Amino acid sequence: SATIGITEAGPLELGTIKSSIAVGSLLLDDVGDTIRISLTASPVKEVIVGRNILKSLGLLKEGIDIISCPTCARCDIDLIKLVKEFEKRTKDIKKYLKVAIMGCVVNGPGEAKQADIGIAAGKGEG
Repeated sequence: SATIGITEAGPLELGTIKSSIAVGSLLLDDVGDTIRISLTASPVKEVIVGRNILKSLGLLKEGIDIISCPTCARCDIDLIKLVKEFEKRTKDIKKYLKVAIMGCVVNGPGEAKQADIGIAAGKGEG
């Protein structure tokens, strides 16, 4: 049994990136069974980052897993605002669901195949 993590990884954003790379790669190689995230941030943020790393690796199946596109010229809605609002409204849901939120009908149906719920925007609607 081994605890893995980066001691003093740094501030929230950069420390999250460093921890995700280090902890994620070790867990994928089956090294360690306990993680410790150490950030210059509140302990609550450390726990959130740790849980998100586990979720991203498929090791923790709870809450809403959002798949969304980076937007492009085909996107006719404010997808960034829509995704943020969706995250806010679903943050307390514990049941695991994969939700695809796509900005157009070109990529939406394909991404939604892998999701439990798919949302694809049309002209000015999402």
